[in-house]
Amino acid sequence: MWRFGRKTGTGVIRRRYCGAQKDVSHKPHPAITQKKVHFSLPPGDFYGVRKAGPILFPDRWISSYGSAWSSSACFSMRLFCSGTSNIDPVEIHKHKLMLWFSHLPQEEKQFGGYFSPETMHVDPLILEKNPGEGRGLSISPFKENISKSHSLTIEQIFDSSQSGNHGRGLNVLLYGAVGTGKSTVVRKLVLDWCAGLTLSQFKLMVPFSCEDLCHLSKPTSLRDLVGRKYMHLRRTPFLSGDSNQAREVLFIFNGMEKMNLDFRIGSTELCSDPNEALSSGAVVVNLLRKYLLPEASILVTTRLSAVDRIPKKYVNRYAQICGFDDPDRQRAYFTSRLLLQSGEKPGKDAESLIEMLYLNLQRESQLAAACFLPSYCWLTCATLHFLHFTDAKAPIRTLTGIYTSFLRLNFGGEVLASGDMSSQEYQTSLMLYVVRTVGKLAFDGVTNKRTYFTENDLEQWIGGKTKTDEELRQLAVFRTDVLDFFLVPCVEHSRKVTETGEKRYVFAIPAMQEYLAALYVVLGENKNALEKVTKQVSEVVGQASEDITSIMSILSKLIPLRIFAIFNLLKLFPKLFDRVSNLSKGRIASTMAAEMFRSEDSFNEDVLDQVEQNLLGVQGPQPEQEADTRSFELYPIFMGGLLHYGNRRLLDQLGCDIKSTTVAQITRSLKKHLIKESRKQQPPAELMDLLVLLYEFQNPRLTAEVLQSVKVINLSTVRMTPLKCFVLSSVLDCTLSSFLLDELNLSSCHITPELLHLLWPAFHNTRCLKLCDNSLLDRGAAHLLDALPGNQSLQKLSLMHTGLGDSAALDLAARLSQHTGLQELNVAYNNFGDSAALALVDACREHPSIHTVHLYLNQLTDVGKQSLHVRGVPQEKGGRRVKALASVTEGSDISEDWHPILSVITKNSLSWERERVREQLLVFLKDLEWGRKQHPSFWKKLHFRRVESVVRQTLRMLEKGSATGTKPAAK
Repeated sequence: MWRFGRKTGTGVIRRRYCGAQKDVSHKPHPAITQKKVHFSLPPGDFYGVRKAGPILFPDRWISSYGSAWSSSACFSMRLFCSGTSNIDPVEIHKHKLMLWFSHLPQEEKQFGGYFSPETMHVDPLILEKNPGEGRGLSISPFKENISKSHSLTIEQIFDSSQSGNHGRGLNVLLYGAVGTGKSTVVRKLVLDWCAGLTLSQFKLMVPFSCEDLCHLSKPTSLRDLVGRKYMHLRRTPFLSGDSNQAREVLFIFNGMEKMNLDFRIGSTELCSDPNEALSSGAVVVNLLRKYLLPEASILVTTRLSAVDRIPKKYVNRYAQICGFDDPDRQRAYFTSRLLLQSGEKPGKDAESLIEMLYLNLQRESQLAAACFLPSYCWLTCATLHFLHFTDAKAPIRTLTGIYTSFLRLNFGGEVLASGDMSSQEYQTSLMLYVVRTVGKLAFDGVTNKRTYFTENDLEQWIGGKTKTDEELRQLAVFRTDVLDFFLVPCVEHSRKVTETGEKRYVFAIPAMQEYLAALYVVLGENKNALEKVTKQVSEVVGQASEDITSIMSILSKLIPLRIFAIFNLLKLFPKLFDRVSNLSKGRIASTMAAEMFRSEDSFNEDVLDQVEQNLLGVQGPQPEQEADTRSFELYPIFMGGLLHYGNRRLLDQLGCDIKSTTVAQITRSLKKHLIKESRKQQPPAELMDLLVLLYEFQNPRLTAEVLQSVKVINLSTVRMTPLKCFVLSSVLDCTLSSFLLDELNLSSCHITPELLHLLWPAFHNTRCLKLCDNSLLDRGAAHLLDALPGNQSLQKLSLMHTGLGDSAALDLAARLSQHTGLQELNVAYNNFGDSAALALVDACREHPSIHTVHLYLNQLTDVGKQSLHVRGVPQEKGGRRVKALASVTEGSDISEDWHPILSVITKNSLSWERERVREQLLVFLKDLEWGRKQHPSFWKKLHFRRVESVVRQTLRMLEKGSATGTKPAAK
């Protein structure tokens, strides 16, 4: 997990400046700082992933500092070593290791920049287990009962009193699947040793990355190998081979699967001299053989497929790392990451989030099965942090960026190789191999609306078409090490087996299926026969430099005769190839648009709520919806996010290259589809998905062009969160200054006063703003009034049923003059008294353009309503009238707006506070009865009775709903 690389920010869609956050400095442990040590280090903000780099920086632990390290850093070390010869080199070594291994990757910055491996580390389960006892896949707590009688700590692993090694150092092999925490354990081990907290029997610890060692081509001795990367240890007596000082040395070789170790005597000569130059592999082999520094102890970490590369006679102790074996360990990890993410006292919202997450883990849910891998715990934390702790001050993050970073942390720069590790011919980008196998399976599942796969499916899509021995060897390594990382057995008892008794498999995290399917499509792997042929033709013609006869000879062997005519057409007409290529990219864009606007999806919740439910579970009654038929609305959103430059840059490091020309073609085609679809009226949840897609794109120009045709944004009933508010504001902030919405409807969106700050940019370009049925209260009204002066186009403002009191009414009356274009104000169903309502109407009467104020269902007396009617009548002939709608009657007459008033009440009667609505309807009946008695005209009385019948019908509906226990309508 601890791969340090380039900054992974996915760009800024909003037009604002984001200052870079400074790294939080690490405080050295007191045990290390007893002596004053002064030295210079390279700048602390180095980023970059390399395929071959310094041995000192294991990819899983810390970042390679790139070319800058080889010059400035080595120079600073020389200065340090030459000027401080009186300082113990081992103390220097500890201090440097502490700094290097404490450095955090950019991916950790999303947790607020506060993270300390010392305080937030949770030990995974480690079992003393010989691979021969049951070679197998990852141990999931829900796959089998784990015997913990042989569980170990790192201290116990190196307990020499029980080894019977008679003066020889221990060789320990720590093995486990991808993501179980091998590198994290080693990182914590190094830090604890530097701080004097563990393995104090070792005076010197020397960690190496096997990935770096395997790229060294020049023979070198053990001492030079150590001194080359740890210059301060060049002359240390611990590695001289004299006496038995090496018994106090621990070598760590992380990621042994990257090296092709050969223990045959005929291939690797014996050597006991630490000064003799050998290949890096030979040095490691002789250390493990105990020919070289036999007193030294060695810790080797490796994946499952490489366990047998070290003969058993050279291993004293096997230990399998099994990740987080129970929900309590998982909860401890989540608590440290989410509750302590800011270094301050956790808030109630964060504690509630942890409780919901823990309940889901205790249910033996699919999430709990996935989170036995610490890697997936990290992904879950990163996603929850994104969903719940996004604010205007946080760096720009996207869901696609999180998943891309997650894969880079686990597979960055890795190749899938077997046989000769140095041969480039049989090396394939591991991530590209994942896309072509697991991604193809994921795409088939998305296409056919399936989340569960049988063993036959896995065989068909992942291993069914391999032919050569080398392909079979690669497949074997992939199945052993990587496949279980993505696909796990279903833990739901009702779905463990099919009708034939066959197990079912699912993606560890549901969203991973959609991400890999999207990557499969965007990389262009989903090709028809014609596209595959044209690609072969393009590659062959591009590489061949012979005359046309030679080219024809080559192609005739590669292409079947029945489609050879296609080649002739492509050879004679190059534009035909471009046309086929463009059609392919246009189909990708069409797929994205079609999937995005699939309004018939059974799960019509917005995608962010779906992601949250996958992580936190569904609270309350479980939906009857079959998971096999669920919608895949994240799939097109991931496709959009993968086109952004920041994600393409990370994918390029993974060996998955998305060309800029491809992106441009897809974007042009997609824009046409999005503009066409966005002109249609979309359900609120679908519209929220479109906004999320545009946000994931991080393309301000495309966003502005798509939204230019949007006139109404109706998000009513969408549960707005800080992230959704941030997305809405970020997307609208991309529009041109001339952009203007006819309506922005945020009614029944659970908007609180705290969320209003995030929505300020969204309020600036709209004629009609609706915030009904949100608990804004007086504090929220004050925040809103602070934001609205930036809007010079606002004509209608609706704050119905928002919990406003007299203070808010008076504040609103005082600030109405700042909104010269306002024409209609709806503050019905609040808590205004007579005096506050009168003050508001007086202010509206003095306003140049307001003509209607909605005040019904407030705390008004009969006298107050009569006074409001009188205040609304112009005091002089020809004066402007302000309609104060306080009841279905105005004085002794029926209000001309009685029907809209009753329509609003009828529509919301079952979701509002029923007793209060009932009381108001009874008051309306009383007002109508009094007014009817004032008029002798039969037609007037008939009109009054007609309105009374509508009020009584609403009352009956309300009482019937109360008697039957009808639930409030979903907001």
